[in-house]
Amino acid sequence: MMLSRIRAFFSGCLLIAGFSGMAFSAIPPVSPGEVIVVPIEGTVDDGMAHLVQRAVAQANEEHAAAIVLDVNSPGGLVEAAFLIRDAVFSAKVPVIAYVSERAYSAAALITLSAGRIVMAPGATIGAAEPIPATDKIISALRGEFESTAIRNHRDPKIAGSMVDKTMTAPFKQPNMVLTLNTNDAVSAHIADAIAPTLDAALAMSHLENAPRVSAEYTWAEALARFATDPTVSGILLSIGMLGILIEMQTMHGISGAIGVLAFALFFGTHIYAGFSNGLVIALALLGILGILWELHVVPGHTLPGVLGAVALLFAVLLAFGIPSFFTAMETVAIAVLATIAVFLVFTRLVPQNAWMQRLALRSSQGPEYVASRSYADLLGQSGVAASFLRPAGVATIGGRRITVLTEGDFIPVGTPVRVTRVEGARIFVTTEKENSWESG
Repeated sequence: MMLSRIRAFFSGCLLIAGFSGMAFSAIPPVSPGEVIVVPIEGTVDDGMAHLVQRAVAQANEEHAAAIVLDVNSPGGLVEAAFLIRDAVFSAKVPVIAYVSERAYSAAALITLSAGRIVMAPGATIGAAEPIPATDKIISALRGEFESTAIRNHRDPKIAGSMVDKTMTAPFKQPNMVLTLNTNDAVSAHIADAIAPTLDAALAMSHLENAPRVSAEYTWAEALARFATDPTVSGILLSIGMLGILIEMQTMHGISGAIGVLAFALFFGTHIYAGFSNGLVIALALLGILGILWELHVVPGHTLPGVLGAVALLFAVLLAFGIPSFFTAMETVAIAVLATIAVFLVFTRLVPQNAWMQRLALRSSQGPEYVASRSYADLLGQSGVAASFLRPAGVATIGGRRITVLTEGDFIPVGTPVRVTRVEGARIFVTTEKENSWESG
């Protein structure tokens, strides 16, 4: 049974890997003179970096007229913004950034990397103070903003003030990082023009009649960006925890597999999107293995399960990334509460369901119910463990195979045992060796 489950698991992994090979589909072919429009929307992550890198490479290869970054983002991963900025710098065609609403944090750096910036009325750019705001990180990120501004002939003090609140620059309030509205951005020569729409912005660059191709995310990139949303991440965590809880009750493997797959999707998408690293993978694997070890190998020993749960919790928190640590705490707390609530509802309100009877005892017995016989006559008798007792198992006592329990100890197959206590239908045994020590 266990071997067939392992085979099924690896077959599923191979199937997923096969589909993943089709994940990196290309942007539609571009003819010379066409414009590639790349959406910089939502959280900046590695999925977005992949998209921009593919768009720039294709624009260079197929001689596009220009690349347009359609920006409306609150920011995200700085490392992903670095990748996007470097890709933009490698472009052999003009790059235009159009800020329709806002370009904060990592999105501000992406916008500054464009050779031409056009903003819509009422748009804003800036607010790029890093989290955590240590002197080292602020200094490094300010340097990136300043060098990016210098490369495109913009004021480095204005760009640096978006990161470092201690700097002095026009339009900046004391002890606050700089955020510019559209008019101030034009006055500070950060933005080059104001346009109400993307069409109007392209017209300013004489590209109003140029055909356009929209860069779109592959399904793998889209899945990663969707699943890393805090709400969706919370749902995946709830499914994962519910699967483990139900597995603890049923021990049939199906719910445990669903829980593991939910956790795998959670961690896999966070890793693909750039939020996680090798440490997170290692902690997650150790956590899941610890819990499964407790459930299927040494049930009742507690320590593997506790250590596994702690490792899994830390993996989940780290998977969101350090900048989103507080979001991670909130998401995990909500997921835990939702899991407990759903589990209680299913086990308390619908126990008569045929499937749910495996999770909870029925509230009443039918007329055919017969109480279990008394096993008091077995007290003090000796036998042999017919299976591993961990702590429950089967022993042969007086020629009969009987379900027994230990006091929490693990007893291998074939070990001589003696009945030390009988409580109704529960028969407790210890090894003959332990009994000899007690009698001595």
